[in-house]
Amino acid sequence: MALFKGAGVAIVTPFHQDGSVNYERFSELLEYQIANGTDAIIVCGTTGESSTLSHEEHLDVIRYCVKQVNGRVPVIGGTGSNCTETAVYLSGEAEKAGVDGLLVVSPYYNKATQNGLFYHYKTIADSVSVPIILYNVPSRTGTNIAPATVVRLCREVENIVGVKEASGNISQVARLMAMADGCVDLYSGNDDQVVPLLAMGGLGVISVLSNIAPRQTHDMCAKYFAGDLAGSLQIQLDAIPLVDALFCEVNPIPVKMALKLQGRDEGVLRMPLSEMEPEHAEILKKAMEEFCGK
Repeated sequence: MALFKGAGVAIVTPFHQDGSVNYERFSELLEYQIANGTDAIIVCGTTGESSTLSHEEHLDVIRYCVKQVNGRVPVIGGTGSNCTETAVYLSGEAEKAGVDGLLVVSPYYNKATQNGLFYHYKTIADSVSVPIILYNVPSRTGTNIAPATVVRLCREVENIVGVKEASGNISQVARLMAMADGCVDLYSGNDDQVVPLLAMGGLGVISVLSNIAPRQTHDMCAKYFAGDLAGSLQIQLDAIPLVDALFCEVNPIPVKMALKLQGRDEGVLRMPLSEMEPEHAEILKKAMEEFCGK
């Protein structure tokens, strides 16, 4: 059984002005997401600024999320690292916290061969019992998890169940699903490619857009699964200008500005991330008015 089906939010981590985690705002965000139809919460991923959280903060945020959500939707903890030992530690602690699954990004900077990727992921998976979704985002990591490696992992390692595909390479995804023969749960990692991946057998999206438009992103998936392909496609196409604006600077800079524009100020960004450029903020504001006002 899949970890989730539909739109899972890659949720931001709110901070106070001094840079500490703002759990009151985080609680409000989680309640807003659940009330507006989000199908899963993905915590401490790229959008959650996990790379600038200490290990203690990282795990505290996951623990808080699990407790607050309290089983209403699945919680998936981001526990990847370019150090296998660290990923094993974070994954084990997240499992103890009660997550429903893990999202594990491929090793970055020091990278790995395809064989190295296999044993990195197998080592992590063997240390826990919860399901794992691989995270392929070569634009950030410098490493592409090849389709054959994804399929090998999902076939040979019992609790590796799927992949968040954020390569942006539709041809690669098609090759992956042709090879998979049903063994890979596919999730889009790009908000501008949700419907195309659903058409190739995808189960949903792990979404930045959902932070500010949870109902619309949920509906995009729900309409597709209900057979309303035209309705699903229309939401996808309508969202393109806003998705472009959400990625005109490094994520999560724009989405935190978008939340602020909605009246939900989630605080500062941790350095080296910086505030959004004013001209980009204006583009974002206009795109939000056009999409979220529909």
